Amino acid sequence: MPAINGFAPRDWNSHPPYLSSDYKSTPLRAPTKPLVILPQGLTELTGPVYGQDAVGHLDHDLTQNAAKSGKPNGERIIVAGTVTDENGRPIPNILLEVWQPNAAGRYNHTDDQHDAPLDPNFLGAGRCVTDQSGYYRFITIKPGAYPWGNHFNAWRPNHIHFSLFGPSILTRLVTQMYFPGDPLLELDPIFNGVPEAARHLLVAKLSIEISEPEWALGYEFNICLRGRTAAPMEA
Repeated sequence: MPAINGFAPRDWNSHPPYLSSDYKSTPLRAPTKPLVILPQGLTELTGPVYGQDAVGHLDHDLTQNAAKSGKPNGERIIVAGTVTDENGRPIPNILLEVWQPNAAGRYNHTDDQHDAPLDPNFLGAGRCVTDQSGYYRFITIKPGAYPWGNHFNAWRPNHIHFSLFGPSILTRLVTQMYFPGDPLLELDPIFNGVPEAARHLLVAKLSIEISEPEWALGYEFNICLRGRTAAPMEA
């Protein structure tokens, strides 16, 4: 297929289906009729309204950007990597937003009624912009697992949500990052809804190079926006 507006067509082989029977909420939101192609207008083809000056100097540090009376509880970690296009070229000026539960497995949101403590020093959200090498870096707390009611005794693996805005609204990617060796991965219908050959693209790698001695372990999570190695979209 030819490129569309300068971008190669998306390869859907690495992405989960809209309807996944084991992921119980997808039948409620999966399309039941063929999609309708709408003409692209200015709203779709122009970039998000933000600038690097709108991203605060602590927005990337989830251990400090909401601290009120001290440091958040849990294991401090560093998550970093490079955002690339389908040809492996780094992409600068990509806005990344992350959100996650705290170390006890609870989101700082009124809809989360999990019987786990909230952390007054942890909002669980942050953002940054990739530099000229396509590089990004977050400091955060390793998230805890939590029950989610999809099936009997269902628990979500430790994960961090990512949202990336490319040069236009059309290039937004929402995905999740998981941690290596998590035994809950093999039981998770969201993770397993992704085609098997692409699941490794969602699992970060422990990195001694990113880790800082006597301070925090580092995890490398590289994100490709399009093509055969594109990070799978959230189901």
